[in-house]
Amino acid sequence: MTTIANFVKEKEFLICIDSDGSAIDTMTEKHKKAFGPQAVNVWKLEEIKADFLQKWDKVNLYSHTRGINRFQGLIKTFNELKAEGYELPEIDQIEKWTEESSELSNPALSREIENNENNQQLKLALNWSRQVNQEISKLEKDSTKVFAGVKKILAEISTKADLAVVSSANQEALLDEWESYDLKQYVKVILGQEAGTKADNIKDLKAKGYENNKILMIGDAPGDLRAAQKNNVLFYPIIPCEEAESWLKFAKKAAAKFFSGDYQGNYEENLIKKFNFILK
Repeated sequence: MTTIANFVKEKEFLICIDSDGSAIDTMTEKHKKAFGPQAVNVWKLEEIKADFLQKWDKVNLYSHTRGINRFQGLIKTFNELKAEGYELPEIDQIEKWTEESSELSNPALSREIENNENNQQLKLALNWSRQVNQEISKLEKDSTKVFAGVKKILAEISTKADLAVVSSANQEALLDEWESYDLKQYVKVILGQEAGTKADNIKDLKAKGYENNKILMIGDAPGDLRAAQKNNVLFYPIIPCEEAESWLKFAKKAAAKFFSGDYQGNYEENLIKKFNFILK
């Protein structure tokens, strides 16, 4: 299932799980082999390639904007480099679209281009995003990319909670990965960028009848935390570079606390404090 419309609440608890960088170790590879390099190609940035890719990784992987939407990450990378004195192509029309559109995805961008056929900036952005998806589809599928313990944990918690993948990644890639890695069987719905923002998806899932303290968002990026907080639900952080340890801690202690109602409060606050410190 890839839409919330037909989602039916079956259990008392709901656990939403981010994919890239949280359940599956694909986030870094996608940025280093697809997102950044294709931006260099599309906007012809070969002369500043090393500096651009370094900034791209900082914005999208190694800072408080980790996990940002691809189009917003593009804007932020360009703007930060411009602020540092680099000369880059104009992307003000792309930025305007990201600020005004309610959906930041390829289909939404395609619709915008239909209404603005002469907008070359938007066409470049769509070309880049499509090339990124093509490169991602070529990446090798390797079961070792699933973080240690994830499959077993999903099997266990799916008996107590309805599970939903809530991600800003491309829908097609998500379906392919969760199917390839034999994880799809444990989740009721897989929601990518085409389904809307993470905050909106959590809101719509919550409307199916779950109580706030019985909903948990598991993620590795500040955007996951903000999506949870916007909906007044709980958050469990997957710490970057400590993913396997984070899942082990979840299996040994955090999951039980969540199901028993003892998660909210000091326990959750201390986890979030460490998370924010690492990605400050």
